[in-house]
Amino acid sequence: MRPFPEPDPGEPALGSPGRYLLWLAAAHRASAVLAVGYGVLCTLAQAFVPAAIGRGIDRGLVAGDRGALVAWCAVVLGLGVVQAVTGTLRDRCSVTNRFGAAYRTMQLVTRRTAQLGAELPRRVSAGTVVSVGATDITRIGAALESTARGGGAVVSVAVVAGVMLTVSWQLGLVALVGVPLSAAAVAALMRLLHARQHELRKEQGALADLAVDIVDGLRVLRGIGGERVFADRYRERSQRVRHEGVRVAGVESGVAAGRLLLPGLLVTVIVWLGAHFVGTGRMSPGALVAFYGYAVFLAEQLRRATSMVDQLTRAFVAARMVTDLLAMEPGLASGDRDLDAEAARGPLRDPGSGLEIPPGRFVAVACDRPDDMLLLADRLGRYVDSPVTLGGTPLAEFPLAEVRRRILVVDHDARLFSGGLGSQLDPHGRAGEGAFGGAGLGADGGADDRLRRALDTASAHDVVEALPEGLGQEISGGREFSGGQRQRLNLVRALTADPDTLVLVEPTGALDAHTEARIAERLGAHRRGRSTVVFTTSPILLDRADHVVLVAEGTVVAEGRHGELLTDARYRAVVTREVTTA
Repeated sequence: MRPFPEPDPGEPALGSPGRYLLWLAAAHRASAVLAVGYGVLCTLAQAFVPAAIGRGIDRGLVAGDRGALVAWCAVVLGLGVVQAVTGTLRDRCSVTNRFGAAYRTMQLVTRRTAQLGAELPRRVSAGTVVSVGATDITRIGAALESTARGGGAVVSVAVVAGVMLTVSWQLGLVALVGVPLSAAAVAALMRLLHARQHELRKEQGALADLAVDIVDGLRVLRGIGGERVFADRYRERSQRVRHEGVRVAGVESGVAAGRLLLPGLLVTVIVWLGAHFVGTGRMSPGALVAFYGYAVFLAEQLRRATSMVDQLTRAFVAARMVTDLLAMEPGLASGDRDLDAEAARGPLRDPGSGLEIPPGRFVAVACDRPDDMLLLADRLGRYVDSPVTLGGTPLAEFPLAEVRRRILVVDHDARLFSGGLGSQLDPHGRAGEGAFGGAGLGADGGADDRLRRALDTASAHDVVEALPEGLGQEISGGREFSGGQRQRLNLVRALTADPDTLVLVEPTGALDAHTEARIAERLGAHRRGRSTVVFTTSPILLDRADHVVLVAEGTVVAEGRHGELLTDARYRAVVTREVTTA
């Protein structure tokens, strides 16, 4: 039996939402075909029940033949058994299709977001990604599940209409004309619903973006008293979502009314004509009962068919959002030049700014503009195209994955993920197991020593010891910690990774002076022999660096030790926040 879900989701068809849905169906063709086959058998068994009951009435009750009555009752029972068995198998295959499509889409979305990496926040909003994961993937799975019942409904409607034409062409013609007209009316509403749902989906994504921004900046908002402004903005945006939701609900109510009213009218017409035919002797009582059963059956199958159309409509909207995300390609090309350990130990240089990081040194960089810190860090880590060189060779010539492994950038957006804290801080170690399961850190050596030393350098022992289960504690994305605690834990994770070059952007901005001084004292010793770049304006960190670089207006203008550079008015203005006058 193949694994479920499969380890490799494959390469999807991204030409259009319809092609993507067809690709998903083809990826699960065995269960999809079985689901539709069982769905057809189940609905056909249900469709033949009225015919069997009608025959039992005419040949058993009306004719007074007990044997024929028992025989047709047995036929009805047999059809019920077939319906129960095939219905169970249909639902089993349908659920397989649903979860298979949802998980495969989730795999593809996760793979693409991982490939885009740091480019993702620059190209798509967080709310869009959240909506894709929370809503769109579920709708795609539900659409594939609906094809079994919907496909069976379509086939059974055609079969029953044929039977009705054979028995009475007038009533059969009413059914053949009435069913397509009802379906067309509902389909017209579906198209309108499709457009309204697309607009609602856009508004929901924008609202999710705003909610993410508020949650991320809640502490800052409280500090500056901006809660009311953002609350009013969120209220205004939520009202727009509510307005679009009401518009969608109005169309959905029309669709629901059409599903009930139109089939009901069709049943009424068929029963009225059938009763007239019985009264004139053109139809037997059993045939009338059968036709009434057919009409009720057709009404139910029409509702199932329109429900399938509804699910597919929602899936098209969802698939468009998914394919838009999956179609994004990484903007940075990956080179093929070998980046070995010797090449990685060369100087890292940015020709655009003149910044050069000597190998094995602890370098602090002070920038007069905060945005330059992030820009230079992105250049050094090759998160943007730039002429940065490593050992004299452009970073663009090296494989991107190898650059990421050798050069680690930790900026303000670094986050912890949900899961065990130990596995977050040391993904390749044994944190959270054995000695790491409790608050104590054990003394096993190896990975344990590496993590223990990183916790000591980042002054984060108290954060771990305050947790009931220590490193084994399950966390939910780091929301349990303050800003300073998250900074220290992110630093622990970076130190544990132990890259050839570590680039830190304001790693102690949320810490008190005493904790910052301890980290500054230990960081250089911890990273001895490795290149460390700290973008900061903190005098405590600058004073402990081997070398300090001043960047003004995007260009290196001074270099030296912290004490030496304090004689430079430009450096003093950046570090001590002095206001200089021309």
